[in-house]
Amino acid sequence: MKLFFPLHRLLSVLALLSVCDGFTRAAEIRRPNILVIVADDMGFADVGFNGCQDIPTPHIDSLAKNGVVCTNGYVSGCVCSPTRSGLMTGRYQQRFGNELNPQGPPSAKNIDQGLALSETTMPQRLKNAGYVTGMVGKWHLGHRHDLVPTSRGFDEFFGFLGGQHGYRPVPDEKGPTAIHRNGEAVKEEEYLTTAFGREAAAFITRSRQTPWFLYLPFNSVHTPMHATAEKLEQFAEIDDAKRRTYAAMQSSMDDAIGVVLETLRTTGQEENTLIFFFSDNGGPLEVNGSRNGNLRGKKGETWEGGIHVPFVVQWKAKLPAGQKCVHPVIQLDVLPTALAAAGIEISSDWKLDGVNLLPAMTSNEAAPPHDALYWRNQSRFAIRDADWKLVKSGKIAGKATVTDAELYNLREDPSESRNLAAAEPEKVRSLADKWEAWNKTLVPPRWGNEPDPKGAVQEPKPRKKKKQI
Repeated sequence: MKLFFPLHRLLSVLALLSVCDGFTRAAEIRRPNILVIVADDMGFADVGFNGCQDIPTPHIDSLAKNGVVCTNGYVSGCVCSPTRSGLMTGRYQQRFGNELNPQGPPSAKNIDQGLALSETTMPQRLKNAGYVTGMVGKWHLGHRHDLVPTSRGFDEFFGFLGGQHGYRPVPDEKGPTAIHRNGEAVKEEEYLTTAFGREAAAFITRSRQTPWFLYLPFNSVHTPMHATAEKLEQFAEIDDAKRRTYAAMQSSMDDAIGVVLETLRTTGQEENTLIFFFSDNGGPLEVNGSRNGNLRGKKGETWEGGIHVPFVVQWKAKLPAGQKCVHPVIQLDVLPTALAAAGIEISSDWKLDGVNLLPAMTSNEAAPPHDALYWRNQSRFAIRDADWKLVKSGKIAGKATVTDAELYNLREDPSESRNLAAAEPEKVRSLADKWEAWNKTLVPPRWGNEPDPKGAVQEPKPRKKKKQI
């Protein structure tokens, strides 16, 4: 019997097979999900992979075990909001005036203080490339309607808009200081760190069919020092009450990160998710009980303790496990690295200061990503060029100048204990010239302490309540 198969049906079958093959190949080369986890005011020495003994951080440490530890990882701000401005834009925040924290909690007095509208954000760039974008946690980049996360590129937002928030339920909270879900104040009854883990996991689950970007900035371990009774009991052996509370809060954050990582595994997304983890600045030490190890200084300063932070990157599908990247890197690099991983071409018109870290994280034989790194926070400043660092930190007293700056060789002296300025005047001058050339490309802070008639910056007036930092 002669079989007859119409030509049009044969063509339809071939077309269907071609489409299915296309879907298969598309699945194989699907762009990675991108997850950026930020701790708040965490000490450099307060994670297991940096030697912490009294606070277990198994989930954060798993990122280090399965990814790349950037041993010279930095942030461009020594306080909260400036670092976040740099992260969101891939540019030094001093280029667009976001040099200082907004002045006080969200209110009518500081309604104009937020991430400059002249800047394009990471979620905007990823959203334009087809990513679903979500944020869970602390914003601290403005509370006016055009400055909030859902106006700056995020499809979804759950969290708070200011610089700090309590961790315990506040059922009747309203207005810009409340917990928000997409612009609406909500009643949250869980411990806030736990709630952030829950919401992040939910976003990952419902977005799993398309590439997504999730920004997860915890407010832990920033003040106020609130911990659950269960966690405080877990760390009862720590005698110092502040350190005990800090440990309990840190452990709760690690647990929340564990929930997020487990969700990635159970939904089959772990291998192809590019994960960044770092702190927004160094620990403030006596303020919250954090520890920066042998690094000099603390949050608010440009010595290593204020800007050198735990910094880990994991992408199981592409990056080697257990690798160490020894070159100096900075959180400004997160945006261009994420874009490169997503296959998004970076235009020179964007004038990014960050660079793609994928080559440096794959092999330490690659060239250093940066010629130099720079800092400025009013009169505090620093420049790191290879092993050398020129720094001026401590008390605010006028504009940043290189007078009386200190010089250190960080390879030989990572704790900045031996000032070599007198012995190396040519190196001081070389670094000073380099920093001053960069400084000339910046703009003045868009808000902050007003200069007095003599040109010196006034010291902040003391507050009765705890200062929001």
